[in-house]
Amino acid sequence: MNRRNFFFSSAALAAPFAVPSASAAAPDDLKLSVATYSLRQFQRDLAIKMVKQLGVEYVDIKEFHLPQTDPLKAIQSGRAAFDKAGLKVVGGGNVSLQEADEAGLRKHFEYAKAAGFPMMICAPNHDNLGIIEKLAKEFDIKIAIHNHGPEDKHFPSPQSVLDAVKGMDARMGLCMDIGHTARAGKDPVECIGLAGARLFEMHMKDLKDPLGKTPGSNFGQVPVGDGVLPITAIFKELKKVKYQGVCSLEYEIDADDPLPGMMKSFAYMRGVMAGLRG
Repeated sequence: MNRRNFFFSSAALAAPFAVPSASAAAPDDLKLSVATYSLRQFQRDLAIKMVKQLGVEYVDIKEFHLPQTDPLKAIQSGRAAFDKAGLKVVGGGNVSLQEADEAGLRKHFEYAKAAGFPMMICAPNHDNLGIIEKLAKEFDIKIAIHNHGPEDKHFPSPQSVLDAVKGMDARMGLCMDIGHTARAGKDPVECIGLAGARLFEMHMKDLKDPLGKTPGSNFGQVPVGDGVLPITAIFKELKKVKYQGVCSLEYEIDADDPLPGMMKSFAYMRGVMAGLRG
């Protein structure tokens, strides 16, 4: 089945479960977003259509959908496609910032500037944080360091990020992945309170067990609401601390047919928000 036919077959399958548009959200609701890594098997135009079908207006753009290797004009026109669709780009990434020298790191910031990213979700290391801070100030781009769980020797948990950026420029902060946070043995709810103003973004997902040890792909990830992570408590805490960032679904399973699981995840999160309103 080619990609075009695949999209329309998935759309037809999902139509009876169509989600409400973003405009149905209450003014004080948390902002839901899509990390386009979730749609990594689909070209940019199709990924944009899929985001629209999900009824979400915020996106983080994965490089696959806006290649860093493209010429400047191609990067700008690619970004314009998201704008034309009415999507609000909150950042780009995850970007691997592993270079040790300023010249190597600068190319990523130049890409982010060309793409109009106000923030880079990224994976740096401890040794180059000083250079990254310098460039973040020069380009006025926020840096949201993504924790990646116990396998990550640099930033396994939110606290490891917070410790590293303590005392740094206010543009240096955290993208908390709640799945990797739980797998690192940390309580995502508690971590939200500890992060304070350094919390720039939330990556949402769910797991069959809190340590991600269930056999299967991506540490036993399931649609949000089908697992054991405390989504309601997380949303309550985010509202309590008056979190201003987005809750971005990073759906890493069902790569060839992600829409049903993504729709289920957004329906659950919208249901949680509706319950909190009541």
